Amino acid sequence: MDKYELTAKLRAAALAEGFDNLRIAQARELTEEGRRLEAWLNKGYQGKMQYLENHFEKRIDPRKLVDGAKSVVSLSFNYFPEEQQVEGAPKLAKYAYGEDYHYVLKAKLRHLLALLETELGRPINGRAFVDSAPVLERDWAKHSGLGWIGKNTLLISKQRGSFFFLAELIIDVDLVYDGPIKDYCGRCRRCIDACPTQAISEKGYIMDGSKCISYFTIELRDELPAEYKGQFADWMFGCDICQDVCPWNRFSRPHQEEAFRPKENLLEMRREDWMELTEEVFRKVFKKSAVKRTKYKGLMRNLAFLEEA
Repeated sequence: MDKYELTAKLRAAALAEGFDNLRIAQARELTEEGRRLEAWLNKGYQGKMQYLENHFEKRIDPRKLVDGAKSVVSLSFNYFPEEQQVEGAPKLAKYAYGEDYHYVLKAKLRHLLALLETELGRPINGRAFVDSAPVLERDWAKHSGLGWIGKNTLLISKQRGSFFFLAELIIDVDLVYDGPIKDYCGRCRRCIDACPTQAISEKGYIMDGSKCISYFTIELRDELPAEYKGQFADWMFGCDICQDVCPWNRFSRPHQEEAFRPKENLLEMRREDWMELTEEVFRKVFKKSAVKRTKYKGLMRNLAFLEEA
């Protein structure tokens, strides 16, 4: 089978799995991106996310993650919900309404790897990634033309906005490669102006992760810094502000993935329900959720911080 036919079959299979789009770039070292990452780390923008400092060489060269890698396949999967939380409730990032995307998407990627082996009639050397390994996923998605990296540092698509997950297959298979598209942010600065903690640089395209509400409410294990009281805009887990204000997200449409539908009654929980949340209820509601990452103690810390503001 030639690479054109194989690429077409892979793209069709990805769409059948529920992915919105699939684009491909040739595996190589990302030299320029490596320099930018090094500068970002040197400024301490990673905060206490020390894991971002690890495996630098693997981050910038997928061939060091997968021997013989030839193609980086980037995929997007919509998670925009049909419903929102009740007004006045402490806010969850929309991606956390349903089951943990890491597991849901990883299973779909494994199906695609199996398909490639079947079509080729041989084992392939390849790995599936869903935001869980040293992969510069937004840069690869940009190089393949899945979208452009916006001023809020998220990948944006003209057709879909930015409420989608990214996933990758890095494989030792030659495929048909795509190319990047232009940046359509223009003069817009809504995300910059809307960020309560000024985490986005004045000109955009650089995020100080150590100031991001998502970092504070998910990644940071320490006490939340007092100087940020009153600046979280009621976000208790993650933050969607820079996406909610982005004009391109007027094109977002509700997802169709059953696993990402919110747990029963989750969106109806009011402020008092959250404040009275017990560890038992937390475990039940977030059994298969990404919210487990912050643990019960962390979520209650975040809620208390909101109340103190």
